[in-house]
Formats: sequence, C-alpha cells, structure tokens
Amino acid sequence: MKIGFSSKYLLATGILFLIELTIAYFHFNPFIRGFLGDVLIILLIYSFLKIFIRNHVFKIAVSVLAFACFVELLQLFKLAEILNIQSEIMLTITGSVFDVWDIVAYFIGFLLILLIEKLFTKYENNKNISL
Repeated sequence: MKIGFSSKYLLATGILFLIELTIAYFHFNPFIRGFLGDVLIILLIYSFLKIFIRNHVFKIAVSVLAFACFVELLQLFKLAEILNIQSEIMLTITGSVFDVWDIVAYFIGFLLILLIEKLFTKYENNKNISL
C-alpha cells in the first residue's frame, strides 16, 4: 500500500461532503435524501480514504462497500436502540432503520467508483501518451 497525499481526492471529498450536508440540511425529497445520499456517501468515504492511499482502487472500494453493509446490518439488529442513542446527529450518521434499498444504493455507489476510476485512469493514460 502506497501512502501519500492527493489534492484531487481532497477536493472530491470536500465537494461530496458539502453535497451531503446540503442534502441533510434541506431535507430534499425522499429519493434524494434516502437514496442518492446513500449512493454519494460511498463515494465520500472512498474519496476520503484515497486522499491518503495511492493505490488499491478495488480493495478500497470493496472495503467501503463492506463497511456500509456492516453498518446497515447493525441497523437491522437495532443497535441504535440497544445503545439508546438519542442524538439526532449520531442517528443520522449511524442510521436507525434497516432498508434493503440502502444496500442497493451502496452497491450503485461502489459501481460508480469503479466506473469513475476506470474513466479517470483511461483519461490519464491518454493524456500521458499525447505528451
């Protein structure tokens, strides 16, 4: 694993974070808040990790997907209720209701990561060839 710093992923993380905050604050319609927000959270976590980890696109993407599914599984077992979490912020972060559509959204986010990385790699390779 190569450790480093990537300003492009820092920028992507910042933009995705602002989009997620906007979605959470303005309570857009259920599709945007409940589905698109879940797709984007996968991209957000991935881009944050890629700020520091330079390679392993697939491994990081799979890890993020597995983490999100694990959190969703904890919601199935009602961990927030068991721990008596009252904070609205913590409930928003951890979630409190299991929904199979969240897993679908996470998987779409995972696929978007792979697609974006493939397109970006192809663009970078073409750019380097033309120099």
